[in-house]
Amino acid sequence: MSRRDLARLSLAGLVGASGVAGFAAPARSELRIDITQGRVDPLPVAIADFKGEGVEATRVGRTMTEIISANLERSGLFKPINPQAFIQSDLDFDTPPRFGDWRQISAQALVHGRVTIPSPGQYRIEFRLWDVYAEQYMTGTSLTAIEESLRRAAHIVSDMIYKRITGEDGYFDTRFVYIAESGPQNRRKKQLAIMDQDGANHKFLTDGNTLVLTPRFSPTVQEITYLAYYQNRPRVYIFNLDSGQQEVLGDFPGMTFAPRFSPDGNRVIMSLAKDGVTDIHTMDLRTRRVAQLTNTRSIDTSPTYAPDGSQVVFNSDRGGSQQLYTMGSDGSNVKRISFGDGRYATPVWSPRGDLIAFTKITGGTFHIGVMRPDGSGERLLSQGFLVEAPSWSPNGRVLVYFKQTPTDRSGRGGTSKLYTIDLTGYNEREVLTPLDASDPAWSPLLR
Repeated sequence: MSRRDLARLSLAGLVGASGVAGFAAPARSELRIDITQGRVDPLPVAIADFKGEGVEATRVGRTMTEIISANLERSGLFKPINPQAFIQSDLDFDTPPRFGDWRQISAQALVHGRVTIPSPGQYRIEFRLWDVYAEQYMTGTSLTAIEESLRRAAHIVSDMIYKRITGEDGYFDTRFVYIAESGPQNRRKKQLAIMDQDGANHKFLTDGNTLVLTPRFSPTVQEITYLAYYQNRPRVYIFNLDSGQQEVLGDFPGMTFAPRFSPDGNRVIMSLAKDGVTDIHTMDLRTRRVAQLTNTRSIDTSPTYAPDGSQVVFNSDRGGSQQLYTMGSDGSNVKRISFGDGRYATPVWSPRGDLIAFTKITGGTFHIGVMRPDGSGERLLSQGFLVEAPSWSPNGRVLVYFKQTPTDRSGRGGTSKLYTIDLTGYNEREVLTPLDASDPAWSPLLR
């Protein structure tokens, strides 16, 4: 099955229904996690097996339960209760649960569902979420999925649970693109790789014969822009996930790098280095018209648009050290926003528009941090020998980045792995990959 066919099946094979007959969700539920107030204790949630008649429906039901439970636990906001503690084992999908049985095991929320097979190769997945202490139905839906899209169905259900309890959009129906690394340090093989946010459905997109760096998704999630060294010439490329085709963005006289899409997907912003000077340019993907946004004798790079496309954040050494600056999307009104000790790099605007994440190097240590767009409120979330290249989840609440650990005191060798962390600075989690990993980018929601 081709990548294009698989993508079509995955998207067309999911059909949702927002209403659930017989239960009306309350206008306001008492159960809510406030994720804007710093660290919170995980919410105890019971996630019962999705029931089904027959071997196949039972298999799918257990798979759905496992994926949903793992998603919610990994967020750090939920604590799935061990199923061995469950008292009620005869949950009926069409009647309310015995809330007292679930309160007795300290469950504050209950998730259960069922799987039916309306026709060969099709699965109907239904779920319900209950507020145990208020004894209220909170939300539910039904999805029709094919085998290839079952994981996506579980991610969509996870997103619905997350949103209903936190009030924020979820981020489970997403993907990571990153650089997979292997081989000795002096001959590192680097490949484009892509996977679901939970590490499933991993694929290599390039063979490693060409050095690739800094991949970034388009808003449609159908294209990736990245830097590649082909015949020792660094150029910005676009990779189409549907067709597998790669296209170079213009034949510039210098080195082009650090590409990112505009929020509408119609432009790519990047750096162009020529004669020792690096400036920021944009290319209109429809007309191929190029516009230069900065024009100094310094190094201006790592540009990223604000979510509304009106501004750009970038790093520059124009002030004598590497700092963060913002400017209008036409290059006007340049302002320095970082004034702390050390050097700042790889800024990226939150999808919510309220924060800018960055890498900070101070005292020989690397940090991942965030600040407001005016430079105030700087907070450092993670630090290490080398932590770099933050990328936001689509709801603006979690960051993915890579962390390198040295094997000796000289800093040579070591491993490079992906990690996620939430805005509280807690719940740092490794994202498992088959090889070493760097330069991650988090996709928008797939739907």
